[in-house]
Amino acid sequence: MRKTNELNSETDNEVQELPPGRPAAPSYWLTRFMILRLLGIVYATAFLVAMNQILPLIGSHGLTPLSSYLKRVTAVLGSEGAGFWRLPSIFWLWHSDSALISLAWVGFVLSLVVVAGFANAPLLAVLWLLYMSFVHVGQEWYGYGWEIQLTETGFLAIFLCPLLDIRPFPRRPTPFPIIVLFRWLTFRIMVGAGLIKLRGDEIWRHGTALYYHFETQPIPGPLSRWFHFLPRAALKIGVWFNWVAELIAPFFVFWPRLGRHIAGVVIILLQVVLILSGNLSFLN
Repeated sequence: MRKTNELNSETDNEVQELPPGRPAAPSYWLTRFMILRLLGIVYATAFLVAMNQILPLIGSHGLTPLSSYLKRVTAVLGSEGAGFWRLPSIFWLWHSDSALISLAWVGFVLSLVVVAGFANAPLLAVLWLLYMSFVHVGQEWYGYGWEIQLTETGFLAIFLCPLLDIRPFPRRPTPFPIIVLFRWLTFRIMVGAGLIKLRGDEIWRHGTALYYHFETQPIPGPLSRWFHFLPRAALKIGVWFNWVAELIAPFFVFWPRLGRHIAGVVIILLQVVLILSGNLSFLN
């Protein structure tokens, strides 16, 4: 009861300190909660994928064995220390098959802890270090955009959390500069995706890319065939909607609240369509 009274007193004092008629500043507590929970789901998916495919890819009998790769890196850079400095990874210290599977399991379990609502800076730092360890030695198998994006997003999330408080709704306020950096991350990813299409292929510029995309993408999904046979007019509208989501909406993520919400709806809608129509791993 005494602690409750003290908390109420502190809250009252904070409210009284605000100038008359001025609304309270946004706390972004829900933003932080959602970012961390969803990031936990992505981490869990990524580590689950590693548990199932890491040995056939870079295990001792895999397509590109990890031990051979580390030896080549050491030979090129001159020492294991130089290799570790260039490609930081726990697997420089322990790179057996059991190490690959064990660290994937550790990452998966810790990801579920984050999904359950518990996160602080050390926990997010461990997850980031574990996944970065896979990315840096995964060779071409871990050279895709979603792998790099997850390491960058995971690193940023470390500073979104309190240092030690692991509760789902900690008293430490959400650091606004980190929220801005997440908006900047969204902006860079979306605009970059748009610009590479704009300058890379005339069928995107002419609005005909979706005539061919769904039947030629590397890993089609169950609904890809249905999307492919949509009317040509609908497919052309899809290209123009892609331009709106990737080259116009991102500029509004820095606008006032209404602009950000509209941009968010447009960007998320594009991601949902991409998830339904194909398979880009956990990128979307």
